[in-house]
Order: sequence, then structure tokens, then C-alpha cells
Amino acid sequence: MSQRNDSQRLESTSMRSSKSRSRNKNRNTRPTGGNIINRVFDSSGPDGKVRGTPQQIIEKYNQLHRDAQLSNDRVNAENFAQHAEHYTRMLAEAQREVDQRRDEQEMQNRERQAERDRERQDRFSAQETASNVPGSGDQPDSAPDIMGDLDESDSGLVETPEEKPQRPRKPRAPRKPRPAPDAGNTPEAAE
Repeated sequence: MSQRNDSQRLESTSMRSSKSRSRNKNRNTRPTGGNIINRVFDSSGPDGKVRGTPQQIIEKYNQLHRDAQLSNDRVNAENFAQHAEHYTRMLAEAQREVDQRRDEQEMQNRERQAERDRERQDRFSAQETASNVPGSGDQPDSAPDIMGDLDESDSGLVETPEEKPQRPRKPRAPRKPRPAPDAGNTPEAAE
């Protein structure tokens, strides 16, 4: 019975790992856009791992390229140059995407501002035509009468404290003086 369990366990383990591998195949593991510029990478080069942002990795591989050239190691020099070129291309592509997104955002902002300007101009011209209506020439910058024919008592305005008549106030009564602390009034003395 134990042989059967072991074979089942092996079978299920191998099935699980193949499923996870096939799921991962379809995923795009390459990061997109602007976060590449500041993202930290682990680059496996011929001399071990190089860690840093793309710009730092490019500088490191360029330094390794120069060192290999000085030591007349053409193979490693070419390898380091290719690594630096890879990260240079990756950084340039990410920068293009960032620039493209920024340009799109600026264009949208310009369009929104142009729309706001048009609306403002339309409101201004509507106010101009309203102020040029005959009969309103004696009132400069008059707004249309939205209250209608209301009498003065029902103007819809709120009364402010400055407008209320002042009533005379009653004088305050003086405070009672506090009793002076003496030995006879303390709780300890009462016990």
C-alpha cells in the first residue's frame, strides 16, 4: 500500500509543477513603463550578479567593459558591452513610454483648458448680451432678476447681526466671593 501512495504522491507533485509551469508561460514577466527607470534589477553577468537601477547597471557594465579592454580580454569586453547595450535599450524604451504618457497627459490638459476657456468665453458673452438688453442700461453689471416680484419683507435674504436692532443688556450680577480656605472648612479638620 505504501508503494501505491508514493507513486500517487509523485504523480500529483509532477502534475502540479507542470501546471504551474504552463500557467507561468503565458504571463508577461516583463515590467511595463515608468517603473523600469527606478526599479532595481539583479543582472547575472559573466562576473556574477550586478544589482541596481538600469542606469547603475549600465555604468557598472561600461566600467567592466573598459577594465576588460585594458586587460586585453576581448571576449569579456564584448560580453560586458552587450550587457550594457541591453540595459541601455531597455532604459530608452521605458523613457520613450514615459515621454509618450506625459505628452498624452499634456494634450488632455490642454484640451480641458481650451474647453474651460470656451465655456468661460460663452458665459462672458451671455452676460454681455444680457447687460445689453434694453431697459437695463441704467444699471451697470446688473444680474437678471431671479427673485421675481417679491415684496421687500420676503426678499429671501438672511438677517445678519449688524442689521438687528441692539437691545439693551441687563448688567450682570456680581460674583459671590469664594470662602477663604481656613482650617475649619477642610475635610481633614471635620474628622
